[in-house]
Amino acid sequence: MIDYGIKYVFGIPGAKIDQLFEELEHNSNPKKPQLIITRHEQNAAFMAAAVGRLTGKPGVVLVTSGPGVANLATGLVTATSEGDPVIALGGQVPRDDLARLTHQSIPNQSILAPVTKNSVEVQNPNNLSEAFANAYQEATDTKNGAVFISIPQDVIGGTVTRPNMRVTPAVEQGVPAQSQLAEVASKIKQAKMPVILAGMRASQQRSTQALRQLLKQTPLPVVETFQGAGVISHDLEDLYFGRVGLFRNQIGDVLLKNADLVLAIGYDPIEYEARNWNQDQKGIVINLDTVAPELTQDYQPELILQGDLADTLNALAQLLQDDYQMSEKTKNQLRTIKQQFDQRDVPPEKVVNGVQHPLTIVQELQKHVDDSTIVTVDVGSHYIWMARHFRSYEPRHLLFSNGMQTLGVALPWAITASLLHPDQQIVSVAGDGGFLFSGQELETAVRLHSNIVQLIWVDGYYDMVRFQEQVKYGQEAGVKFGPVDFVEYAHSFGAAGLRVDQDHDLQSVLDQAFATEGPVVVEIPVDYSQNAQLKQELLPDQFH
Repeated sequence: MIDYGIKYVFGIPGAKIDQLFEELEHNSNPKKPQLIITRHEQNAAFMAAAVGRLTGKPGVVLVTSGPGVANLATGLVTATSEGDPVIALGGQVPRDDLARLTHQSIPNQSILAPVTKNSVEVQNPNNLSEAFANAYQEATDTKNGAVFISIPQDVIGGTVTRPNMRVTPAVEQGVPAQSQLAEVASKIKQAKMPVILAGMRASQQRSTQALRQLLKQTPLPVVETFQGAGVISHDLEDLYFGRVGLFRNQIGDVLLKNADLVLAIGYDPIEYEARNWNQDQKGIVINLDTVAPELTQDYQPELILQGDLADTLNALAQLLQDDYQMSEKTKNQLRTIKQQFDQRDVPPEKVVNGVQHPLTIVQELQKHVDDSTIVTVDVGSHYIWMARHFRSYEPRHLLFSNGMQTLGVALPWAITASLLHPDQQIVSVAGDGGFLFSGQELETAVRLHSNIVQLIWVDGYYDMVRFQEQVKYGQEAGVKFGPVDFVEYAHSFGAAGLRVDQDHDLQSVLDQAFATEGPVVVEIPVDYSQNAQLKQELLPDQFH
């Protein structure tokens, strides 16, 4: 781990793997990873995945055998589906106990194989270095994801006679054939309404920079997926037509539906299935990515270009220099749609007893952050409002779980973001249901002195399920839970706690929260009465 520059290891110890924890805690090497003890293995996996998403390098999670390993499953499937590199290390019973019904003996390798890119169990101490080297390479090879290494207790305590593996350079991808690039450029020049769909891999730092350079010389309208958030910078905002995901009823959906060419860049179908945005598609689709796309009846691109995204976009830009001009008619149509899109962010003015409309919370939060602020978002009704209406202008600064839609990710992700950026204030947004999936990590945040503003939108329901049940069945089931005093909850962990109510308005409470050092929890009552609109049918075709 030292050789590979691993900075943090997240986890919980146990007897089968405690020797490695002892080494991490007491080793005198100043370059050793910092050991971050969490309150649940699942949250440790989330924290490791956030390292992967924010840095592009694998985060490491370390747990003990039995339930320690089993508790990794949700975190690892989230990382693998959403493209976050992770190396998971799990303890195992001694090798001669593997076939016995002994304490905490479970088939580690088999259990985690379906949720990782690769799952191995090391049977010889001399193979440990090889296993880690291959895990690092596998986790960072496209598509990024999680890799698991199971280590029996007698292997971790065994004698190693071989030297460490050398750190090998990353595998670099090339640029697609010049003839393919020329064909893409030609089709863009011929198109009346070309639209870019920017997906999760478009939000990698180099790819985003290259895409922005392309857009400055060839201004094309851009629709982001939720994980593509932030690829459009402030100076390119005129080209931003929102994000698509979950329900097919956004301005971006209208653009994609009417495009005669969709340039899908770094798009992954797990973010937003093609059967949603590509339904009844009349135009052609071109796929630019680092991986070959999954082909379905709804996604059959006319051209597929595979290679390094940044280099591919830079090469394409050279072929498009000053050559594409959008018609005035199309420009006017886009301006009209853009005006309507921007108006959708305006909240109602009326506030009753401190209960806030979702757009009011989004708008007020927007005023308290800048482009450098990292905002992590949990899953729930609030996540839809945030994804549709919150503006972010830097890649991977607005984080969503959009592949698995995993509850509980926001606070663990925020803790990692605070570790990586200790001088910045991090924002975490959750509902009152999802927050308690990982709320115990508030103690971890306090222990690490994390500068986190944790917003909790409170309504007393698993509301993302509730409003969809109401739309489908006219009633609801299994979605209500009891109240929690989140201010007192925060105080019990040693964090600050604030509440928005009829005597404490949202703006002043957020002012106080952002002026507070360390973790602060803000309880905000929210009015979700307009949520049924989130699932409305596709907007009227505004091109006719």
